[in-house]
Amino acid sequence: MPKKKLTDQGVAKLKPPAKGKQVDYFDAYMPGLVLRLNYGGRKTWRALYYVPTVAKKGKRAGQRISMPTTRELGRYPNMTLKEARAAAKSFDPKKALAQTDAGSFKKVAETFIKRYVDEGRRKTGDQGPLRSKKQIERLLDTLVLPKWGNRPFHDIRRGDVNKLLDDIVDNNGARTADIVLAIVRRMMNWFATTEDDYESPVVPDMQRGSNNKRDRWLTDDEIRALWTACGDMGTFGALVKTLLLTGQRIDKVAKMQWDHVVDGVWTIPRQPREKTNAGKLKLAPMARAIIAGQPRIDPYVFAKVGSIGRRKQALDKKLKELGWSKLPRPPRPNGTVMEEQWRPHDLRRTCRELMTRAGVRQDVGELALGHSIKGIQATYDNRAAYQPMIDDALARVAAEIGRILSPTPDNVVPLREAKS
Repeated sequence: MPKKKLTDQGVAKLKPPAKGKQVDYFDAYMPGLVLRLNYGGRKTWRALYYVPTVAKKGKRAGQRISMPTTRELGRYPNMTLKEARAAAKSFDPKKALAQTDAGSFKKVAETFIKRYVDEGRRKTGDQGPLRSKKQIERLLDTLVLPKWGNRPFHDIRRGDVNKLLDDIVDNNGARTADIVLAIVRRMMNWFATTEDDYESPVVPDMQRGSNNKRDRWLTDDEIRALWTACGDMGTFGALVKTLLLTGQRIDKVAKMQWDHVVDGVWTIPRQPREKTNAGKLKLAPMARAIIAGQPRIDPYVFAKVGSIGRRKQALDKKLKELGWSKLPRPPRPNGTVMEEQWRPHDLRRTCRELMTRAGVRQDVGELALGHSIKGIQATYDNRAAYQPMIDDALARVAAEIGRILSPTPDNVVPLREAKS
């Protein structure tokens, strides 16, 4: 391992290697201190130590050997040469080996899911901000593991967390970033309970979204524009219309199967640990026609939707062409104006608003959306007694949408029944 007499001036003047390359400079004054320079120009101080392993190739195959590896200490110029030498002098190889045994972020994530998500939360009844094992695995697989999967878990720093969240905000939105933050925070806090020397890099106020409860719904003008745009969006457009007509969560509608819809009644399966859902819904003729128009090429009604995020981006582009940004948005009761951006979950809130407009009772509207009834009514909840009212609520929503799409001209006066 060639050594170099590192100086502050010399470190500052080091030029990056060719693209795809990196160079390690071993300090001649402090044994074990390494300066790693990559082709992008990043300079990182690292401590050298040895990890016992078994040789897989060569003359010593099968024998126990010590392999050199390094652990990051800090980055230049945030950490000066003097500070790096001090950090290397106090570096504890035994502690580093113990941390190495913890493994990569991927390994810890797998253990977290097994020991906490599968077992721990079930034992304690802890629900917290995490949704489900399937959602946790999906978010980790798509947004976290591609960046952190092979990195040592102990090497994840606060700056890494912030960079990850910023990237997610740019590509997936602040809400998704906050859900990922909740998962990562819970994982790191759990890991801290298993190891004495670990401290989570996640601190308060790292959320990217607002803590205010979202109250966005679509106006009549927006419903008309959305319905028009969905007409050219195939299966995804049909999915969006069904979301508005039923008021159900997007995962429920996206997973609707042909076998779940019998004689116009949609039976929504209950998932493990799910408190409640809407149960059975008699679909309005408008919703039944949309579903019947989908090709039967898969057990799922909306089989060829693809990526929800990408399809929504395409839908937003069509809405922009229809002048979505110029549509009037009346102020909320608190005086603020609803933002232009909408989310699929806003359709659920819009459906609830249409129920209120159509005179649907509050408790009936909550049951129709799959919410549990609060208070004493929850004790004596008789689903069969509510079912006709729930079915009527969805019929009223469809009628309201019909009136929005085909409004009565101003010069047409409704006929009144003559008195006898």
